[in-house]
Amino acid sequence: MKKRTVAIIGGGQMARALAGGMLASGVIANEDLSVADRNADKQQWWAEQYPGVTAKPDLTDIVPDCDTVMLAVKPYAIPAVAAQVAACSDSDKLVVSVAAGVSLQQLADQVGHQRIIRVMPNTPSLVGAGASAYCVGEAVTDEDCQWIDEALSSVGVAAKVNEAQMDAVTGLSGSGPAYICLVIEALSDGGVLCGLPRPLAIKLAAQTVMGAAKMVLETGKHPGELKDAVTSPGGTTIAAIQALEDHGLRAAMIAAVQASAKRSIELGS
Repeated sequence: MKKRTVAIIGGGQMARALAGGMLASGVIANEDLSVADRNADKQQWWAEQYPGVTAKPDLTDIVPDCDTVMLAVKPYAIPAVAAQVAACSDSDKLVVSVAAGVSLQQLADQVGHQRIIRVMPNTPSLVGAGASAYCVGEAVTDEDCQWIDEALSSVGVAAKVNEAQMDAVTGLSGSGPAYICLVIEALSDGGVLCGLPRPLAIKLAAQTVMGAAKMVLETGKHPGELKDAVTSPGGTTIAAIQALEDHGLRAAMIAAVQASAKRSIELGS
C-alpha cells in the first residue's frame, strides 16, 4: 500500500489505542500522523509519547495536509467537526469515523462525499485485544479497505460488516467490555463471600474470563461444548450453572446487547 498521512480529530483514549497500534505495527509512521485536540495536556501527551507526531489545537492546522481523516470524537460532536473538515479539505480524503450510531449517510451529508468508513472499535484496543467492525461508503476503494483492516487488526481483530449490522456490533463488542467487567467484579464478590482476599479474587476472576475466551478463540469449539467439558454429572459446575440459569444470566446478557443496540439506533436518529 502507498504511504498515508493521517489526521486524528480528538486525542482521547480510543484515538490513543488505535494510533498506538498503527504506529507500533508500521501501518503509519510517527511523522505521518497528526492529532488535533483543544486540550493542552492531551497535546503534550501526544508530543511526549510519540516524538515526531504533530499535535495541534485546531483541526484546520492538520486536515488540509493529510489524505486520511479519523474522527475520534463523541457522536454529539460529529456534525460540527465534520462541517469543519468539509470546509478545509477536498473530496479526495478518506474519512474514518468511530462515533457510535452515526450512519454513513449522515456522515456523507456532513462531509460532502461518500469516501467514508464507519468503525466500531472497543476499549480492549488499548491493550491490543480489541474487537472492531467496520462498514464502508460507496466511494471507498479496495486499498482503503485493506488499510483500515490492517489498522484495526493492529489492535486486535477486525471484521467488515454491512451497515445494518453495526448497531448489533455496538451492542455486542462495542459495549460488551463493560458487561464482562461487571461479570469479573461479580465473580470476585463471590470469591470474597467464600473467603478469598479481594486482590486474589479479582486476579483469579479476570484470568478465568481471559482463559475461557482464549479457549473459544484458539480451539474453534462452540462455547457450549467447552462448557460441557467441565460439567460433570452431579458436580460443582452444573450446580453453579443451575444457579446462573435460575437468576437469568443468559436473559440478562441478551437484554444488555439488545438495549445497547437500541440506544445506538436512537443516537443515530
